[in-house]
Amino acid sequence: MKNFLKLIALVAITCFYACKQPTTVQQSSISLGDYFKDTTAGVKDGGVQMITINTPKGKFHVWTKKLGNNPKIKLLLLNGGPGATHEYFECMESFLPAEGIELVYYDQLGCGNSDNPKDTSMWSLPRYVEEVEQVRQALKLDSSNFYLLGHSWGGILAMEYAQKYQKNLKGLIISNMMMSVPDYGKYANDVLAKQFDPKVLAKIRAIEAKGDFKNPEYMQLLLPNFYAKHICRIPFDQWPEPLNRSLGKLNESLYVTMQGPSEFGVAGKLVKWDRMADLPKIAVPTLSIAGQYDTMDPKHMEKVAQLVQNGSYLYCPNGSHMSMYDDQQTYMAGLIKFIKGVDAGEKKIKM
Repeated sequence: MKNFLKLIALVAITCFYACKQPTTVQQSSISLGDYFKDTTAGVKDGGVQMITINTPKGKFHVWTKKLGNNPKIKLLLLNGGPGATHEYFECMESFLPAEGIELVYYDQLGCGNSDNPKDTSMWSLPRYVEEVEQVRQALKLDSSNFYLLGHSWGGILAMEYAQKYQKNLKGLIISNMMMSVPDYGKYANDVLAKQFDPKVLAKIRAIEAKGDFKNPEYMQLLLPNFYAKHICRIPFDQWPEPLNRSLGKLNESLYVTMQGPSEFGVAGKLVKWDRMADLPKIAVPTLSIAGQYDTMDPKHMEKVAQLVQNGSYLYCPNGSHMSMYDDQQTYMAGLIKFIKGVDAGEKKIKM
């Protein structure tokens, strides 16, 4: 009898706290069963969908993978590099599914699991914008559910997409990317470079001046003095495996064509890209994310949030370029708050 009464008491307490503190999945109005239900027809393949895209050079296939199922919140991820893969976004699986947020991984053409035409003429920002639009159509994303997150180079692509197709978006997230490449180059030279030991910087500049980017000393100098301070502020030998895996598959042809061979600033096709004057055209709710130690100026990122019509700003005080890893709790909490706020009808969300 005592054990039975204890059981009744335990159930009552559990029910009380369940009512007082509903799970985040309940808050997002979707059950656990519905979230993980595979709604695809035919043979199940874990949410993978190869999408055919039309390009000036013919048809190719890009890889996508859906994790979760939420008709109201679908987050499409645009990786950086350019030329990295979706894989470094895998850290989001530890946070977003518990909140009922559907994740959609996507390897851009030339990246990861997608086709690689090995044609540098196809590494073009306007063509990538049309690729994203074709991916959106194939995945049936629209303004009732489509959140687009672009990180680094993906942030450039996301903004460029929004300038043309914002009518298709429910929310836009620009993560760790300035909206002016000339401003980025100036920040690299005027701020970041001055933080280097002058002797180390002189060696780096000398190697770059010779175009000797394959020199092993170049990376040996950059790893402790640049990567460990401004890319991911975790000891290099402890970098998360998904991050290493993604960067290890970097498409160098795509990276050099768009970014240029130098790790300082930009010298490729993107060298003159600047959308600062066009930011006031963006009406869709937009989140700008910055890290204190990023390669991107956090003050610039704050200004981005001020210039768009409905901007929110997330500052990661311990973060660098990979703030989703080195200031993870701040990054993920802010991202979730923004998405849920927009889903609830808010246009600007105070972080």
